[in-house]
Amino acid sequence: MNKKATNKAIYIATTEPNSGKSIISLGLMQLLLGKAAKVGYFRPIVDDFKAGEIDNHINTVITYFNLDLKFEDAYAFTRSEVIKMKNEDNDDKIISKIIDKYKDIEERFDFVLVEGSSFVGEGSIIEFDINVLIAKNLGVPAIIIANGRGKTIEELVGNLHMAFDSFKDKGVEVLSVIANKVDEDQQALIVSEIEKNLPSGTIVNAIPLNPTLANPSIKEIVEVLNAEVLFGEEHINNQAGNYSVGAMQLPNYLTHLKDNALVITPGDRADIVLGALQANISDNYPSISGIVLTGGLKPEDSIIKLIEGLSDVVPIISAKRGTFSVTNCIGTIKSQIYAENTQKILTSIKDFEKHVKSDALVERLITFETNGVTPRMFQYNLLKRARLNKKHIVLPEGLDERILRATKQLIDVDAVNITLLGDKKQIEDKLLALDIELDLNRVSIINPIESEHFEAYANTLYELRKHKNVNLAMAKDLMEDVSYFGTMMVHKGDADGMVSGAVHTTQHTILPALQFIKTRPETSIVSSIFFMCLEDRVSVYGDCAINPNPNSEQLAEIAISSAATSIAFGIEPKIAMLSYSSGSSGVGEDVERVRKATEIIKSKRSDLKVEGPIQYDAAVDIKVGKTKLPNSEVAGQANVFIFPDLNTGNNTYKAVQRETKALAIGPIIQGLNKPVNDLSRGCTTDDIFNTVIVTVIQAQGL
Repeated sequence: MNKKATNKAIYIATTEPNSGKSIISLGLMQLLLGKAAKVGYFRPIVDDFKAGEIDNHINTVITYFNLDLKFEDAYAFTRSEVIKMKNEDNDDKIISKIIDKYKDIEERFDFVLVEGSSFVGEGSIIEFDINVLIAKNLGVPAIIIANGRGKTIEELVGNLHMAFDSFKDKGVEVLSVIANKVDEDQQALIVSEIEKNLPSGTIVNAIPLNPTLANPSIKEIVEVLNAEVLFGEEHINNQAGNYSVGAMQLPNYLTHLKDNALVITPGDRADIVLGALQANISDNYPSISGIVLTGGLKPEDSIIKLIEGLSDVVPIISAKRGTFSVTNCIGTIKSQIYAENTQKILTSIKDFEKHVKSDALVERLITFETNGVTPRMFQYNLLKRARLNKKHIVLPEGLDERILRATKQLIDVDAVNITLLGDKKQIEDKLLALDIELDLNRVSIINPIESEHFEAYANTLYELRKHKNVNLAMAKDLMEDVSYFGTMMVHKGDADGMVSGAVHTTQHTILPALQFIKTRPETSIVSSIFFMCLEDRVSVYGDCAINPNPNSEQLAEIAISSAATSIAFGIEPKIAMLSYSSGSSGVGEDVERVRKATEIIKSKRSDLKVEGPIQYDAAVDIKVGKTKLPNSEVAGQANVFIFPDLNTGNNTYKAVQRETKALAIGPIIQGLNKPVNDLSRGCTTDDIFNTVIVTVIQAQGL
């Protein structure tokens, strides 16, 4: 039995811009590196950056913590790329690439810190929903951060509660909420108010506003002013604690200096410049962080010579703007934490360690188990598994447009070796007419009647079926049929599996397999399941394609086979034996059949979690389930649904698929010695793609 997967990541999300996310990222990274040997870092969406530059957040974390991670591997998209793709209705591609990039990092590291986007610029209004969606599809828990600056306690608490509910409603577990930049005097009260109406296990923290983190560095001031550094470049990362204009006489100005002050003065005020430098090294005055010379004026040569002779000089920069403009511009700088500014990084880590319940948070991170698998992650894992051990799949309907388009996709992702059955010239003409750029050098094409194996296959069929009055001539006629030829390829080991049914009926596809591939020794009935990829979960539906009216023993066998298939594909089965009543409330032949099937399952496989008879609403809705079956470990949590008959199952899966836009992968045939899978004649290219991938994985398990 598969155990729940242990969590390997945490998603840091904010409710608005300027929430101080960097403090949490830096503090959490420091904390995690003390608990895990290798910690990775990933940002699904980053702010746009100029050509030749890199994202500041990523560079800061990778550089300071010396992570073995390339910049281009640490993010998936820029903001403008996401906006463009959303406008083109390419949400699927956005999530798929984010999962791919994240999983590459997850494989290399013991734990991954995922940092959400920053709500800056165009498209920020939709970013909260995007972050929820990403966290959901990555299958990782979240930490939510809100900015308390400029808000009442009621507003701050309300924002965090709404964000918490939004994540929970989408199935994302929230381990911690953090109110950042709060008034220190209100810190305890804010924590108390946030804890109200949140689950008891949620870790609540509040971090007081630290003004020093908002102070810009001289480097940031240089960049904003486009200034020239004249002296002290080695101290360019000094933080400007406050700033004042040196317009008065020096004796008066010196009394206005404060610690880490930034001196702003016209470039021809040599007295202010020299006085400030002298004050910086005097024990009787505060130290200064730097000097900004305005108006494009620079000191005279004699003054420059004097400064050059000093042993220690703070940064002195020259800006072309006037004093008033420079002062206003510096006041609008929103300072960031960057790799070289170790002072701010250390301050951030210190604040995190002081105000966040680190031990409790680490315990939750280590012990948290992922609950189920999201549809996107399920599809990602399928493709990954297929690529690890490629198999050879035969597709008998080689002239169907959907088959040809799916074949191109499968070959492009290098997940499978394909044989198409049909006339090569006809297939080439069809590809040309449909403008499908399938490289036929990468696939095999076999015309059954021209195959070198035709006679041997016919003889094998004759030997297998002669007891059913099939003679050699009849065997040869049957072998001209692509379904029989493809199935014989699988039987003889010339292919690992077959997928058909886009053109042919289920009976046409399955009958040859029943005749000579046959069922597994431990299985008495061939059945089918669909993987139903719903918005937030993957469910298994069986049997929706083969058995019209199974009896109790057959229903039990279908359930046991479906559980085995679920486990093989990473889903821990919780089986609901569906009926029109729940528990012991209903009577009648149909409900008794389901009740007996449930008893058979429990007697044969006591390790399986199964409930029946149970109604669909009680199986999926936790409130209804607890009301009708309060002691059940399946009610409200079921993920494997066994329908009482084909009529119910087939109509239900199609109704769910059409009404919810769910992706239905299947039908996946269970119980055969080798994998042969059927398609619906209404299947799409994606249906074929996914069914082939599932068939590859089935073949790997043999």
